[in-house]
Amino acid sequence: MELDGFAKPGSQESSLLKRIDKDRLPKHVAVIMDGNGRWAGKRKLPRVAGHRAGIESVQDIVESSAQLGLEVLTLFAFSVENWKRPHKEVRTLMSLLKEFIRRELAKVHKNNIRFQAIGRIQELDESVRSVLRNAMRITKANTGMLLNVALNYSGRAELVDTFNQLYRDLKQNGHKSPIDEDLISNSLYTSGVPDPDLLIRTSGEMRISNFLLWQIAYSEIYVTPTFWPDFRRRHLLEAILEYQQRDRRYGGI
Repeated sequence: MELDGFAKPGSQESSLLKRIDKDRLPKHVAVIMDGNGRWAGKRKLPRVAGHRAGIESVQDIVESSAQLGLEVLTLFAFSVENWKRPHKEVRTLMSLLKEFIRRELAKVHKNNIRFQAIGRIQELDESVRSVLRNAMRITKANTGMLLNVALNYSGRAELVDTFNQLYRDLKQNGHKSPIDEDLISNSLYTSGVPDPDLLIRTSGEMRISNFLLWQIAYSEIYVTPTFWPDFRRRHLLEAILEYQQRDRRYGGI
């Protein structure tokens, strides 16, 4: 696989890129971006410094994923449970989110990336929702990679919202056919998007943290000890190489 400007000749990234089978790339990669706080703690810095450093990783991974030709990249940015964190930290996270989108939107749009926010977006502050709506409006017609950013997201909350919507639809319109997996999948926040082929979790934690519970039923899971602020395209390539070495049987022999 040759990608102009993706990696310097002779670099580790270049070596990894040559080993990747371009015909077996995951269509959808989901990432639990974990370890910002511990990254900062190891450097005796405030947690906010870790979140700010993590923004650089987001920039690199979004750009790298689009260059590789991934169809979908989903990033777990803020969970429903994250509201339990100190108010100052939450406020800073939201400010960083708005700052990142405003700063990177032109580049995202230029690279033909479509931006989508998933989660209980209606519960976010209007200043955040305004920035999200603008980004989705501007990139709506783009045909390249879909960038899903999960905000105020919870896998269980998504299922609750989905089932409540199905119940309302059934009550209002009637539905003679049984509810099946396709109907549920098409009612999720990720409706119309293929399930993740690969789920990456940084920081070494061995759990899925209530993320895409329905969608990752048969995803390959890759855990790296690398904290998110240190995660770069080299690590993404390593994860994809590991993915390509696995035999996906979907419950078969």
